[in-house]
Amino acid sequence: MVVAGALFGLMALFVKLGADHFSSAELVFYRSLLGLLVIGAIARGQGLPLATRHLKGHLWRGVSGLASLASYFYCITVLPLATAVTLNYTSPLFVALLTTLLLRERLHWPLGVAVALGFAGVVVLLKPTLQEGQFAAGLLGLTSGFFACVAYLNVRQLGRLGEPDWRVVFYFTLVSTALSGLWLLHQGFHALTLERAPLLLGLGVSATLAQLALTRAYRTGATLVVSSLSYSTVVFSSLFGVLFLGEFLPPSGWLAVGLIVAAGLLGMRSAPVRSA
Repeated sequence: MVVAGALFGLMALFVKLGADHFSSAELVFYRSLLGLLVIGAIARGQGLPLATRHLKGHLWRGVSGLASLASYFYCITVLPLATAVTLNYTSPLFVALLTTLLLRERLHWPLGVAVALGFAGVVVLLKPTLQEGQFAAGLLGLTSGFFACVAYLNVRQLGRLGEPDWRVVFYFTLVSTALSGLWLLHQGFHALTLERAPLLLGLGVSATLAQLALTRAYRTGATLVVSSLSYSTVVFSSLFGVLFLGEFLPPSGWLAVGLIVAAGLLGMRSAPVRSA
């Protein structure tokens, strides 16, 4: 999960750098297409079967994942890297809330505190760090967190149905490539040059390897430990933002990041243990 966190942070950096040359929709498409090619080549090289009896589950995972990815990538192109990534990582709060509601359990006080703490952090994070005209991007960051929660629940369900890591990733990239490609047929593409190709290659490879590491971590590790370590992405992204982009949040911004991370950890510990 720590490897996945570093790779997801690297992916976010490539998205930020690629925003000077491509739209967020194009970045989603190329990330998905390159991921599809990589995982397809791995599956073919190792003789792994791609046929599945759970196509509907993969479709739902693909649609929810694409919705999260599209809103997240747009958020990255507009907001500071640490801000965008932290907003996306409100997903554990949504997971805790949804599993509680789906299991029809009462919202006990530790989970209530976690949710209140997390969204207080969101308010603190958005107010000092967003410039005029960026509030919509901040809301999209929260939207990406919600759909990431839905995608996570879909991955858990597919895992319980016996679907292997690589097949889950393959169908996600397939659905995402197809839908984002249709989107771009209407919107159009920017020119793809040799100078820009390394950005897209880095984006696709880092995202695919991160997805494989993430899926494997959730399938083989203790869920609470893995989920806690997922916040390493916030740390890596913040570090990359400072080192490569010169992005420095104000003290209140870092305080908000800490509040959201703490709320996510508390929310995961307070959520129902049984499956949703």
